Amino acid sequence: MSTFLGLDYATWWYLVVGASFSGYAILDGFDLGAGAIHLFFNKEESRRTALNAIGPVWDGNEVWLVIGGGALFAGFPKVYAAVFSAFYIPFTLFLIALITRAISIEFRSKEPMLWWRKCWDICYCGSSITVTFALGLILGNCLLGLPIDQDGVYRGGTFDFLNPYAVMVGITTLALFMMHGAIYLVMKTEKRLYTKLTIIVRNTTISFVICVLLLSFYTILYIPHLSHQIKSHVWLFGVPVIMVLAIANITRSITKQKYLPAFFSSALTISLLLVIVAIELYPNLVLSSLNESWNLTVHNAASSEKTLGILLVIAAIGVPLVATYTTFVFWTFKGKVRLDEMSY
Repeated sequence: MSTFLGLDYATWWYLVVGASFSGYAILDGFDLGAGAIHLFFNKEESRRTALNAIGPVWDGNEVWLVIGGGALFAGFPKVYAAVFSAFYIPFTLFLIALITRAISIEFRSKEPMLWWRKCWDICYCGSSITVTFALGLILGNCLLGLPIDQDGVYRGGTFDFLNPYAVMVGITTLALFMMHGAIYLVMKTEKRLYTKLTIIVRNTTISFVICVLLLSFYTILYIPHLSHQIKSHVWLFGVPVIMVLAIANITRSITKQKYLPAFFSSALTISLLLVIVAIELYPNLVLSSLNESWNLTVHNAASSEKTLGILLVIAAIGVPLVATYTTFVFWTFKGKVRLDEMSY
């Protein structure tokens, strides 16, 4: 088995997939969160400002979803097949909502009528919530395990994805993204909208802290396999400790109205939550609730070694280019939002 820096190719690709989805969660997370709180803004100018805060970056942020999905399909096709077979309804809603969100952003300001803009505002907010909740719902089910057989074929029911734990993960994801989006918007706005967003930031942060505490207690008490690795390796306990400190720094920075550190702490929280997921699942990618020996792992579900080697070379070239482009866009459009005739 070929290795690089002590890790086999399949594990490296596991890290690439995880990093891509983490990038998507951090970057499109604040876009989705900004959309989820959009209807809290009552004035037309406030809604336009909020839209233009994400206007230059939202479509570029979605590139990371394409990278993550493509990486999963190329590197772990059996996992891709099993997961999409299990979640036809959530993924269909996710795609419809993703399209609706893009249309809402682009179409909203094309006509001046009040009813037209309100209609697209509702679509924008609703689709952002749907995308976020669907992502959390899918993640929650993957953490629980799916009824897949020895061939990786899904054997569950159509609506099995609606279970208490997955719904709880979906709500927590929504609360996290709303907080993340509100912090981003408060950095990009000023005057009355800034003042209103300081209140929204505080409320969404409180909501997230409550949700993550409830989810953590539920996981530790009722889903023991999701804390096994950290319990078995004491040094891994540092990861959740750092995450708790990051959450604490969000509240501390918000109190002092230092929103850039709060945003970075929010991004770190998202990243560490996914790191914990990766730690607890590895070497598994999809857990089989029917038989533990039927789990899809980074080794039995991976593409051929040659394929993974080629993919890693492509990723080593492509991912830094996308990261550079993303950094350039954020640097170009840094600072407070100013509305003009070219704005949404």
